[in-house]
Amino acid sequence: MQEKLDQWINWVEYDELREGRHNAPHNILGLHDFGKGQIFTVYRPEAKAVTVTDMRGNHPTELEEVEPGSGFFGKYVETRKKLKAPYLLNIKYGEDDVVVTADPYCFAPQISSLDLYLFAEGKHYQIFDKLGAHPMEINGVKGTYFAVWAPHARAVSVVGNFNMWDGRLHPMRTLEVSGVYELFIPGVEPWAVYKYQILTRTDEILMKADPYANCAELRPDNASVVADLRGFRWTDRKWMTSRRKETRDSRRKEPMAIYEVHPGSWRKKDDGTEDGFYNYRELAVELAAYVKEMGYTHVELMGIAEHPFDGSWGYQVTGYYAPTRRYGSPEDFMYFVDYMHSQGISVILDWVPAHFPRDAHGLAQFDGQALYEHPDKRRGEHPHWGTLIFNYKKKEVENFLLANGLFWLKKFHVDGLRVDAVASMLYLDYGKNDGEWLPNEKGGNENFDAIHLFQHMNQVFEKEEPGTLVIAEESTAWAGVTSPAQMGGLGFLFKWNMGWMNDFLEYMHMDPLFRGPNHGRLTFSLQYAYSENFIQVLSHDEVVHGKGSMINKMPGELDAKFANLRTAYGFMYGHPGKKLLFMGQEFAQFREWSEARSLDWDLLGEERNHQMQDYVKALNKLYQEYDALYTNDCDPIGFEWISCENADMSVVTFVRRGATAKKQLLFLCNFTPVTREDMLFGVPCPGTYKEILSSDEERFGGTGIVNPKVLTAKQEPCDGREYSIRMTLPPLSVTVYEYDYKEK
Repeated sequence: MQEKLDQWINWVEYDELREGRHNAPHNILGLHDFGKGQIFTVYRPEAKAVTVTDMRGNHPTELEEVEPGSGFFGKYVETRKKLKAPYLLNIKYGEDDVVVTADPYCFAPQISSLDLYLFAEGKHYQIFDKLGAHPMEINGVKGTYFAVWAPHARAVSVVGNFNMWDGRLHPMRTLEVSGVYELFIPGVEPWAVYKYQILTRTDEILMKADPYANCAELRPDNASVVADLRGFRWTDRKWMTSRRKETRDSRRKEPMAIYEVHPGSWRKKDDGTEDGFYNYRELAVELAAYVKEMGYTHVELMGIAEHPFDGSWGYQVTGYYAPTRRYGSPEDFMYFVDYMHSQGISVILDWVPAHFPRDAHGLAQFDGQALYEHPDKRRGEHPHWGTLIFNYKKKEVENFLLANGLFWLKKFHVDGLRVDAVASMLYLDYGKNDGEWLPNEKGGNENFDAIHLFQHMNQVFEKEEPGTLVIAEESTAWAGVTSPAQMGGLGFLFKWNMGWMNDFLEYMHMDPLFRGPNHGRLTFSLQYAYSENFIQVLSHDEVVHGKGSMINKMPGELDAKFANLRTAYGFMYGHPGKKLLFMGQEFAQFREWSEARSLDWDLLGEERNHQMQDYVKALNKLYQEYDALYTNDCDPIGFEWISCENADMSVVTFVRRGATAKKQLLFLCNFTPVTREDMLFGVPCPGTYKEILSSDEERFGGTGIVNPKVLTAKQEPCDGREYSIRMTLPPLSVTVYEYDYKEK
């Protein structure tokens, strides 16, 4: 009988298996029909004996070691009643050390040829259900199915705390010519820790985290963790149904007051731990209550995808498919989103398809060669960031990124993605000097592959998860960022208005004495306000690295700083575009933001800071109450200058219009500390004008110059208008009047 085994064994494959170089171990391991019988083979180094039984432990067959000390056991069995898979292996390492497991090498692949074809075409939009680590049951056997793409590897094994990190025990097989390796390992349960051991073409051994893992160890540990995403019971069906009924046009007409949050530093516990992190579940309750109280409609979360370095704020990702363990488990993050939805709050995630770090356990040189990154350094590296750039031309990489966006939308029900560093993807020479970049085939600096990715991505997102928000952080004047992809645009729904942010903050930073000659920095944004669908942002990037907090960007003594900041926020809320404000700036935190510490919540014990918080709350209330501030954000009909050329006084006035002639708004903005007494202002129509908000109200810390009486427009020309009102304009202020539009 043993002669049969010797005849069957391919001794070259046998040697490759023992050397850890075999990429098709199922060819030699497992159960195989041969002649009139069956051959069983098992490779378990250090094992003393191996017995095969059926799943009930019956009909034992003791295997023989092919060579003494080899760990390779086999036997030919000739029988009428052949054993069927699955079956059990009883592996004896010592007298009291016996492992009983189903044979990993008797299970068929769970990835089909169609899966592989779609992946190779960049069109397997749910590839995250195939690649990665997935707990499942196959033929009555529970375990975890592992699959990874490593086309340049000689061989790949799964190693983890379930096999003593021994790469000899669970070698994987490659499927067709796809470069995808797979293996089902019985008995591996959720929370098992693992990596892929990859033998490169140069015989180097790499230990890599799973690119598609749904969970990871808490840094500084960096292995992947098996997670089961199927068990969470969502309660947001009504929310999701409503979301999927939304369209691009309806989303543009809705209010968006976004609170940008870094979860690890929004608030910390004083519990004696080094980090003081709130769990996702704890954070959900506290953050939702605060967001509702403040009147925000959305939260935008930084740093959710797993990342090794806190100081990257989550923008150097190693676990694209894993919520960071800093704040809990994947199920905990599901709870966070579900709870936010229950409170009427939308969740946006920062998403980073532009680059990734060089960490040894991550995507860099994943299988010994450039795989996820572009192989040419002129295309594949950011010299100033020290990071690597995705190879957008490679279809499997395109699929990795596109499916990743869908993963967060589908599996975690997030409502939108803010795509980081879009400009760095669009321009081949971004952040590079001459000689550091490679032009495209037409000799230009446009990255055609990244353009294709965005267009493909946004069309797929709109089809697969309609109603979701896809927002571009794009810092240049690239045309058509928010135009539909079908019309040649990139297909984003909104774009951060970085130009406005930079110009406006520079203007506000000036002493009011010098604002007049720089009046254009205040008004220029309205020349392009409707070229894209914009979000007006005052983001985290503006309150770090020596730039100062928002309050400390303002000129003057303390009272002047607060007055300037109230004026800045008031103008921002009046300006066309959705709104975003970074955490801590709503109560005028003095210190720059740091990811390592909590916001300075104790400042709310100071009157000025509490008043600033009340003011932002009032702005958000005003914003949601009056559709004039959001319905026509993306339509020129929603805004009109009354006066924008009074540079000497640094005064501008404008109107915001909603869906009807009712409850339209007049904004009067004074960017100097000079009270404009008994001043005439042009208005759009006859009728009455009621002051509904002033940044100079005493309750906000202002001087208390208000206009409580309803004003009636008189037929007295001013600012090129037939009608006008006369009032006192407070110093460093924004005053808002409500009126109903009437024909003359």
